[in-house]
Formats: sequence, structure tokens, C-alpha cells
Amino acid sequence: MEQRGYGGPLRYVQGPGVLKDLGVYAKGLGDTALLLMDSFVAQTYGEALRASLAGVEVTETVFGGESTDAEVARVATLAKGAAVVIGVGGGKTLDTGKIAARDAGARIITVPTIASTDSPTSSIGVIYSADGVYDRVERCYRNPDVVLVDSEVILRAPVRFLAAGIGDALSTWYEARSNFESRSNNYIADGYAVTVAGAAIARACHETLMRDGLAAYHAAKAGCLTDAVENIIEANTLLSGLGFENCGVSGAHGIHDALTILEPTHHFFHGEKVAFGIIGLLVLENRALPEIEEAVRFCHAIGLPVRLADLGLGDVSNADLLRVGEEAMKPTNVIHSVHRRLTAKTIADAIRTADIIVTGLVGQG
Repeated sequence: MEQRGYGGPLRYVQGPGVLKDLGVYAKGLGDTALLLMDSFVAQTYGEALRASLAGVEVTETVFGGESTDAEVARVATLAKGAAVVIGVGGGKTLDTGKIAARDAGARIITVPTIASTDSPTSSIGVIYSADGVYDRVERCYRNPDVVLVDSEVILRAPVRFLAAGIGDALSTWYEARSNFESRSNNYIADGYAVTVAGAAIARACHETLMRDGLAAYHAAKAGCLTDAVENIIEANTLLSGLGFENCGVSGAHGIHDALTILEPTHHFFHGEKVAFGIIGLLVLENRALPEIEEAVRFCHAIGLPVRLADLGLGDVSNADLLRVGEEAMKPTNVIHSVHRRLTAKTIADAIRTADIIVTGLVGQG
């Protein structure tokens, strides 16, 4: 029998105004902290964060903008001797905080200020080049001690971030299914078989998105905090985070990672590129057209990219798509969890075909 593994954060707390409770959770982990913030976060919430952390000896630093090896090393050096690293901001800030905390031997608190990725709960971080090209995944072997999600803070961000998070979260079930079919290990430690709990969470993520995603998008666009918005924040952050880590990712993220070699895609969020990757994955797996259409229309309704043109690649050549396919075929790419015989050409063809199918469904734009 296969060994099963499940992992997740020790605490997940979500709701309006919970940012003020940060100090309570930090003190539970130690008396000293490194506070890593996006520059926008430092300007907007710095005062509130300092007030919450009264009683904790805090060193502050501003995130450099890209989760590179150099930035991780810089933050890890600052974190030496701190009991806890507190990462506040977007996914790359949190990834840098997690990896730096691992290297410094510190505990970790993640405080996402946008619900655009499922990074906050996971034990892995992604390293990029200084130019924003995907490099690799780093395993931290421990999930965050606390994930603190203030839904009022999330709501203040442009709705595009929430939509991008929905795109990232929407991949959770589709990619989990890929891993079930290929019997691939999940991302707990060095990999285990999926637990019943992990699979159920991935499925619940999908059901929540399809039920509440559109309503949450419109409510958030109007600045309204509703139950649907709270449910989608949880789906984007907790359900997707637990789902991808406990079940694994595959072709949607594999296409995302490979697309980053094309410069126009650097202007789009992670979840926006993943949304297009979902369609490529469904084509690659030869899923039924009604399932592809459901995903396309859902993504299109909340403004996510569904065509190559939506990612600035309207005139992309077959040669460039073949380069993307070759990048995806690298042994470290997660696309190999797809239970199909893959070549650079089949991946490139799936991307082109996805674009053609989508254009037939929703038009040129």
C-alpha cells in the first residue's frame, strides 16, 4: 500500500479586521520578528502593523519586488536570530518570507493583502529570475504557523487580484484530477499519495468557485463584502492552497511556467496565466467540449484571459509556441503529471487549439 500524506498551516484565520490580531499570534511564536512587507503595504498598513505588534521586537524590511535567490538570501540574513518571519503582501513576498524563514530557522506567519494566489498556506515557494522568468520550486518542509487573512484588506485591492486568484484556484480540481490519473505524488515533504481529505478539499474548492465566483466578483467590484466574497477568499487562499499541495499541480501550471519565457506574459498575474493554462490542459487531456466550454465561459465572465491575444500573444508564432512546448518539456516542469504522452509539439498544438476553441466560443474580443 502507498504511504499517504497531508499537510497544512497550523492556524488559518479570516475575516474583517483580523489584521489587528497579528500581534497576538506573533507573540505566541516568540518575542522577536522580522516584518517583510511590499512597499505598498509598508505605506498603507505599516502603521497598523506596528501598532498590532506592540510588545514584539520587530525589524522591518521592504520586499525587493521579485522572489529571487538574492532576495531570499538578503531576507534570510536579516531574519537570523528572529523567532518569526512575518510576510505581508502578495504571493512573491510571502514565498520569499517562507523560504527565508526556512533558511534562518524561524517560524512563519503569512498575511496576504490580496487573494490572487494560493501561496499563503503552502510549504513551498517559487523562485524567479530578476526578469520574472520562472526558475524553480523550493520546498520548506513546514507550512506557515499562522495564515491571517483580513477580508476588508482583500476587498480594498483592485478586483483584478481577486479574479486572478479565482483563476489560480480554478486549476486546483482539474490538476488534482490529472495527478489522480497519473498516480503522481503530492507536495507534502518529498511526496506522498493523496489522502481522502486532500481530494475532498480540492473538489470543494471547485464547487465553491462555480457556486459563488461570479457573485463574489460583482460584489467585490462594487466594494461590498458578502458571504460570497468571504467564500471565494477562502477558496482562493485556503481551499486552493490545501488542494494543490495535497493533490499536486500539472498542466495548467506547467503551461503557465513555460509561457513566462515570452516577455508579453510578464505583464499578467500568475492566476491570469494559469486560467489560460487550464484551457490548454483540458485540451491536452482531450476533455469533453462541454467541460471546456464551462471553464471558458466562467473565466471570460470575470475578465480572465482565455485567448492568446488576452495575454499579449495574439500574433505569437508557431515557432515561439514550440519554444514554450520545449520549456514545458523540461524534466522539472509539473506538466509531466498529465497522464498523456507529451512532446513539445503536442503541448504547442494544445495551446494553439485552446485559442481556436475559445475564439469560436467567445469571439475575437
